[in-house]
Amino acid sequence: MERSFLKEEHDIFRRSLRKFLEKEAVPYFDQWEKDQQVPRSFWKKAGEQGFLCPWAGEKYGAFAADFGYSVAINEEFERVGTAMVGVGLHNDIVMPYIESFGTEPQKERWLPGAITGELISAIAMTEPGAGSDLAAIKTTAIKDGEEYVINGEKTFITNGHTADLAVVVCKTDPQAEPAHKGISLFVVEAGTPGFTKGKKLEKVGQHANDTCELIFEDVRVPAENLLGEVGKGFYYLMEKLQQERLMVGIQSITAAEIMLELTMDYVKQREAFGRNISQFQNTQFKFAELKTEIQIGRTFIDRLIEDHVSEKDVVTEVSMAKWWTTDLAKKVAAECMQLHGGYGYMEEYEIARRYRDVAVSSIYAGSNEIMKVIIAKNMGL
Repeated sequence: MERSFLKEEHDIFRRSLRKFLEKEAVPYFDQWEKDQQVPRSFWKKAGEQGFLCPWAGEKYGAFAADFGYSVAINEEFERVGTAMVGVGLHNDIVMPYIESFGTEPQKERWLPGAITGELISAIAMTEPGAGSDLAAIKTTAIKDGEEYVINGEKTFITNGHTADLAVVVCKTDPQAEPAHKGISLFVVEAGTPGFTKGKKLEKVGQHANDTCELIFEDVRVPAENLLGEVGKGFYYLMEKLQQERLMVGIQSITAAEIMLELTMDYVKQREAFGRNISQFQNTQFKFAELKTEIQIGRTFIDRLIEDHVSEKDVVTEVSMAKWWTTDLAKKVAAECMQLHGGYGYMEEYEIARRYRDVAVSSIYAGSNEIMKVIIAKNMGL
């Protein structure tokens, strides 16, 4: 189906990106999975080619690209592997906070490096005792003269181990009622005394996506590291979560499409009882069902991309897309692994990795249960 938000220039960009990834990422991805991170050298190469934060202004070193470029980047990185999600997080989740809410000096300080790949970013929301309920965070940032003193712990932080800077969600007013009015955002740079990174977390999947805990012990940051206004952090998060969850939907539907392609290739080659298993009616019905559901999801996602580009408030619809596409991706992974038979359970087959990698998509960026709470609330229930 036609995707009206993608033009010829997006196709040219996509071809260039795919060629780059086939040379600089695909041959090394298995090693990155073992190392549990994408190396800095790759980030710098991606920056040199214009694949990091292309939406930023020319004055910072980018080319003010429209959202269609972000869509192409996220889809092509997903083709390499879901564990490349850290690049999308840097491009379209973390750095937009600085672009939208940062002062001009803050933008001049951090955007150029984020575009070249010299600076890798992370966002620190989740804590050991607070996930989807952001108002329940315990990390504090207490004003002390011209500085803030940050204490607390964050966990499950994508890009955490390699991050040069993190946007950290803190309580500047622990006594605020309601609690969300006491939340503010700070940019904390690696190397700041008291800011330490835990070991890489051992995850079920997405191994190349480096993830760790971040610990803050009397970390002093200058007041100019405050992002936006004091007490407005929760509102900033709510404003940007629409794009974050849309990105998860884009990645999930792309993953589903890729898994179907992989399995189509496999069943056309694999024989049982004297014929290719693609010729069995059960196999054909499974593919017909999955293809239909994926096409429905793709149509919905593309419509939401158009609405998002038009700056429409589609929080309810994006919440629908986030839970539905992530559940669909998990369903497709399970069905495709089944169609691979015993080989689908072998690590040498890509479907095994895909099966592991999509499992967490229904949890991060707000669990699917939270998505349903948002939908129900906006229905007036």
